[in-house]
Amino acid sequence: MAGHSKWANIQHRKGRQDAKRGKVFTKLIKEITVAARMGGGDPNMNPRLRLAMEKAKAESMPKDNIDNAIKRGTGQLEGVTYEEARYEGYGIAGAAVMVDCLTDNKTRTVADVRHAFSKFGGNMGTDGCVAFQFKHCGQMLFAPGTNEDALMEAALEAGAEDVVTNDDGSIEVLTAPYEFTTVKEALEKAGFKAEFGEVTMKPLNETELSGDDALRMQKLLDALESLDDVQDVYSSAVMDEE
Repeated sequence: MAGHSKWANIQHRKGRQDAKRGKVFTKLIKEITVAARMGGGDPNMNPRLRLAMEKAKAESMPKDNIDNAIKRGTGQLEGVTYEEARYEGYGIAGAAVMVDCLTDNKTRTVADVRHAFSKFGGNMGTDGCVAFQFKHCGQMLFAPGTNEDALMEAALEAGAEDVVTNDDGSIEVLTAPYEFTTVKEALEKAGFKAEFGEVTMKPLNETELSGDDALRMQKLLDALESLDDVQDVYSSAVMDEE
């Protein structure tokens, strides 16, 4: 595992996400609208909506934008109807890739996703071809040097599913998807602030890439993430720092 660092990889990914903040409001509005349409406009009764609203607040989205997105979802305001679509495939060296979309035109979206896969050295697969390689969960990462015993005790008491210490000394706390915020808030009250946290599709096994393969894989992921209909891209690829 020469140069492989969970900490460095997560920091790198976070940096890339921060650089793409321009699209974040659009994605969050779509997610809030769909969550409200599917589960109702009350966040106390709709965990998916609650999570989307918390994300929006963390990004300083104005309250009016959030309220209007909910109203569009519940039919109180007119708006575009988005459908969920998930596409799966393989990247460089067979790394698993999963692409979650919200779209008003699946024909356009599937064509765009397929084009990105083929243009950048990947292959789009069939439904379910890689989904089994991922776990839907909340993930928080704490810096190397964090008190492992104290964090583990606080995390398990807060309802976390697992606490994992990585080779580089960073510590991951894993939660059920919709328990993420509850556990995060409990840990912050106990004095533990995650450097990075999200609800994600965590790969059960990782595909390590380096050199040209890592660069090619990053281009594929960037191409998929840049598509307007794409909400999230998940991959088993880990880019080694050489």
